[in-house]
Amino acid sequence: MYQLRLIQAKDNPKIAEIIRDVSKEFGLAAESGFAVADPILDNLFEVYSQPHSQYWVVENKQGQILGGGGLSPLAGDNSILEIQKMYFLTEVRGFGFAKQILENGFKFAQQNNFKSCYLETTKDLWQAVKLYEKLGFEYLKQPKGNTGHSHACEIWMEKVL
Repeated sequence: MYQLRLIQAKDNPKIAEIIRDVSKEFGLAAESGFAVADPILDNLFEVYSQPHSQYWVVENKQGQILGGGGLSPLAGDNSILEIQKMYFLTEVRGFGFAKQILENGFKFAQQNNFKSCYLETTKDLWQAVKLYEKLGFEYLKQPKGNTGHSHACEIWMEKVL
């Protein structure tokens, strides 16, 4: 049994560990400019407690965090929310948590009058890319905003709400 809930301060170490481990699994090295290098990685609760930001974690009935994902205003364009730091341990992949987080994010974005959701990713995360396509994200020819990851991520997608 699993639940999806908003991040809490106590979750910071575990979700940072998950992001580092999954990044390593997929070869997303910090020195290449992926999210694993973000200076905020150990303080996600504080980051996603800011206005117009949310982060959900997947927790099992023993209280263990197994993944998560969130969104916050896109640096450089505050009319768009950026999908960020969505990583899951193997044991909960394929259970629909990414879809649930994205759907929560779309609702959150609409409730807060954002016009679209944006993301940057890489072909190495092809399973995620397939989900984004299925949920209506469209490919862009160039990145938006100033994420700091655009040089590492060759796929840029947006869903207009």
